[in-house]
Amino acid sequence: MSLRSAISTPAGKHPYVRRLFTTIAHRYDLITVVLSYGQDGRWKRRLVGMAGPLQCRRVLDLACGTGDIALLASAAGADVIAVDITPAMIALARMKAHARGVPARFLVGDMTALPLPDACVDLVTTGYGLRNVSDLDAALREIHRVLKPGGRLLSLDFNRPSWAPVRAAYHAYLTGVGSALGWLLHRDPDTYRYIPESIRLYPGASAVADRLRAAGFGAARWHRVLGGLLAIHDAKRA
Repeated sequence: MSLRSAISTPAGKHPYVRRLFTTIAHRYDLITVVLSYGQDGRWKRRLVGMAGPLQCRRVLDLACGTGDIALLASAAGADVIAVDITPAMIALARMKAHARGVPARFLVGDMTALPLPDACVDLVTTGYGLRNVSDLDAALREIHRVLKPGGRLLSLDFNRPSWAPVRAAYHAYLTGVGSALGWLLHRDPDTYRYIPESIRLYPGASAVADRLRAAGFGAARWHRVLGGLLAIHDAKRA
């Protein structure tokens, strides 16, 4: 089965993503730095800065990976719960938090079925989470459910450029670099070729904003990052 076919349905994407991120967990921080030319940390700091004062606010960080956004929010004074579907990622995030003396809590969980009660958090954050979830609409409904009235979602992710030449060049870059890194680090070029393939299947920033509104968010907008190659969504629960 081709990579594109494997991730084209929720039933196929869910196990594929879990296996993939288990494989790459120990290389995840390196890859995000390489593919972003060192800008990933700046984008995540921008996302957390958009949230405003976080002292004593309860934050849920989804698809937390190795914990970068969760640690930034915790360092800003938030009470942070972070969730990722991959146990290996959670283990690395916990080690990073322990090393930095940060009290964030990390749980293994699925963002389409969160182990949390209704209306329990003030802010949901995610970095590259919505594109990777197996059922985007189910995840948006869960995010809406756990947010308190007036709570916000801030999501950083890749975008699908609307202009075809830019989109083609963007995909070609990610495919070429991803294939080379996959072969170099894992002897499997498909390992990081997943990124451009997932972008091809992703609705794109404007369509995600529409889906947020359909999921019950009273306001949903997005901000361009790197000229629109990435986006930060900012949505508020009514």
